[in-house]
Amino acid sequence: MSHANNSKTLIAGCVVAALSLAGCGDGLDDLRTQIEQAKLRPGGRITPLPEVVPYESYAYTMAGERSPFMQSLAGETAGGPRPDSKRPREYLEQFPLDTLKMVGTLNLGGSGYGLVQTKDGLIHRVLPGNHLGQNDGRITSVNDARIAVVEIVPDGLGGYIERQAALALSD
Repeated sequence: MSHANNSKTLIAGCVVAALSLAGCGDGLDDLRTQIEQAKLRPGGRITPLPEVVPYESYAYTMAGERSPFMQSLAGETAGGPRPDSKRPREYLEQFPLDTLKMVGTLNLGGSGYGLVQTKDGLIHRVLPGNHLGQNDGRITSVNDARIAVVEIVPDGLGGYIERQAALALSD
């Protein structure tokens, strides 16, 4: 009898398994339905790709000239102010302009001198045409209230520009 019970149990298990498998679909019915519906729809037009324009190379014919992408070298620019590197330097050119002070004027022998004091307390006489400051500053005029100076400073593009400056009489 135990063999008969085992057979009945085995048959009952197979029936249950078969019924379980029959109830399980593969879950793709919805997907198959959507695919069939998509096949029935008429096809649309795809916009064409834009036309690719071929690259045209450019031959630079000024190869012997200065490259337009390189900064000009000092002395290469034709016009404009330039510091005179051959000129002997004057004593007051070793001091930054903002450390010099005008402390007065002096009339001596028909000439109007400006009196400039350095940071160390020494006083120097200057005339138009003298140089002072570290930017090739040249004195253009001296009056009772100020000493006018023109400096030659780099413009940041490889050249130089003139810049007006002054030393005003200190109170």
